[in-house]
Amino acid sequence: MNNFDHLDLDGRLLRVLVVVHEEGSVTRAAQRLGVTQSAVSHMLDKLREIVGDPLFVKSGRSVVATAQAGELAGRARLLLDQLQEFSNKSHFDPAKVSTTLTIAANDLQRDLLLPTLFARLRQSAPDLRLRVIPSNIPSADMLRADRCQLAISPRPPEAADILQRRLFDERYVVYFDPAVRSAPASLDDYLAAEHLTVVYEPQRNLDIDDHLARRGINRRFAVSVAGFAGIRSFLSGSNYLATLPRGLAAHQLAGFAQADPPFACPTMPMYAIWHQRYQHDALMRWVLDTLYETTSTLGLESG
Repeated sequence: MNNFDHLDLDGRLLRVLVVVHEEGSVTRAAQRLGVTQSAVSHMLDKLREIVGDPLFVKSGRSVVATAQAGELAGRARLLLDQLQEFSNKSHFDPAKVSTTLTIAANDLQRDLLLPTLFARLRQSAPDLRLRVIPSNIPSADMLRADRCQLAISPRPPEAADILQRRLFDERYVVYFDPAVRSAPASLDDYLAAEHLTVVYEPQRNLDIDDHLARRGINRRFAVSVAGFAGIRSFLSGSNYLATLPRGLAAHQLAGFAQADPPFACPTMPMYAIWHQRYQHDALMRWVLDTLYETTSTLGLESG
């Protein structure tokens, strides 16, 4: 029997447990927490003495959680949420914020929104740090497990504990290289061309592609890539067309010509998505308010 009791626990130890459990690596956990690897190892040793369990064991170059560690990590997340709520004061002062905000976003919304958002946040919270991870198709579990505090995506997961707010609606345009070809003059001209598109892993089409297929507008795809950033190198110097969100013209597809599609098509909605644990969190409310202001500043139209 050890000599530790529950009073030896603190929020930092709980946070280490959660982050190592999520990352499956002491090294990556240390990088995420902004501390040394030896500091994480020391805190894990203290936790092992407190709970009387090895918690994590080596598996190749990673570590895997014991059954007890998996259970404790879930309980630790709830305790950390309660500690955060306990520490929140009626007056929120961004200047006193010193934390890392993790946002999940794919390349379109990452480049379109996050640089401006972070610059605005930093004006009031100079010690705030931002970590951006890919959202892919965001799941409820990634928000429940606190792998990110906020996701920005056109596809919010459907779950009772996941909250969302529509930020804006994005139009689709047809991109092409004006040095090689002109805009499609008609639907027949559009269908005669070869096309580029994005297919997210493992096999998720863009909504616009599914919409057109349902309408019987069948295109010949020459290349599909796993993200918008991959389109540019294939579009340059080619006869291809790419029917993609208009916002890409500000970053990934800057310099290419664009035209309206030769058919009616829906817009792409974009949502802010978060877990209900943050519904009354002062920091999250401030981040969301600043995000809404950012979309207005950038001239994006809300739905």
